[in-house]
Amino acid sequence: MFVNILLTLVIFLVIIFIHELGHFLVAKACGVRVNEFALGMGPAVFKRQKGETLYSIRAFPIGGYCSMEGEDEGSNDPRAFCNIVVWKRMLVVLAGAVMNLLLGFGLIVGITAASDVITSNTVAAFSENASSQATGLQAGDTILRINGRSVWVENDIAYELLRDPDGVVDMTVRRDGEEVELSQVAFAMTEGEDGANSLVIDFKVVGLEPTVGNVLSYSLKKSASIGRLVWISVLDLVTGNASLNDLAGPIGMTQVVGEAAKVGASSLILLAAFITINVGIFNLLPIPALDGGRLLFLIVEAIRRKRIKPEYEAYVHLAGFALLILLMVVVAFNDIWRLIS
Repeated sequence: MFVNILLTLVIFLVIIFIHELGHFLVAKACGVRVNEFALGMGPAVFKRQKGETLYSIRAFPIGGYCSMEGEDEGSNDPRAFCNIVVWKRMLVVLAGAVMNLLLGFGLIVGITAASDVITSNTVAAFSENASSQATGLQAGDTILRINGRSVWVENDIAYELLRDPDGVVDMTVRRDGEEVELSQVAFAMTEGEDGANSLVIDFKVVGLEPTVGNVLSYSLKKSASIGRLVWISVLDLVTGNASLNDLAGPIGMTQVVGEAAKVGASSLILLAAFITINVGIFNLLPIPALDGGRLLFLIVEAIRRKRIKPEYEAYVHLAGFALLILLMVVVAFNDIWRLIS
């Protein structure tokens, strides 16, 4: 358990460091005065002043920050964040999430390049008495869409099929160079130990030999696919297709990290890529206190050519922060409950 906790901390610290480093580097490039660059929260266990910036490592490895002059309040310093042009502030705000996405993409490129084969979306062969083959799917079909949602990588196939409630889906495939619509493609259902039904995927896909081109193409599509899952998950929460009980926080992630580590280094790296891409995309959601919320205020400022009063913006972000903390508490409680039940 200790090793799992340590691995989880390392993964989250690297992701947080990369995120804050993005803000820091772009802030410096845009001429913003950075007062402190910190990894961790709480009292400092190490600090060093270099030029105008204090670099510190703090006691609790649960976060980090890039503190800029005039970030949350007014300042007379011409290099304060609040006094630089709005498009530069947008770049600074976006930089953290972009760095997370680049880290995730880089990790996926490394895993894919080290693989013996790259999985495709093309059906290679079927299991014996496959229901999907009997209802229209053929070997050689390249799956493009399932139930209207685009399929970019093989993970999308599994995700869309396994979340289907009745085992009957509509597909769009490419067959002999043409798009073909397949309606009511059926799959067998099996009942799990918990009584829930799940669909049985009864075919295998073609494996490709890695090349520079398809490694980069596949990695980009896989990164986009992982990012899209964040938006789908948020939509499922809003529409009631998923509940808060389905979410996992840092405590739940400790168990997931342990399971990934048992499978091997590649699974652990893939999980780290999944987490960092999720962090990047989630931070771009237009929610107060997140980078996406701050970006929304900057977009409004750019349109109306006048900044919203800092105190009003601060109130909104404070409310958003309080809601996020409440969500974290609820998710942590669910994580603990799952562990002890």
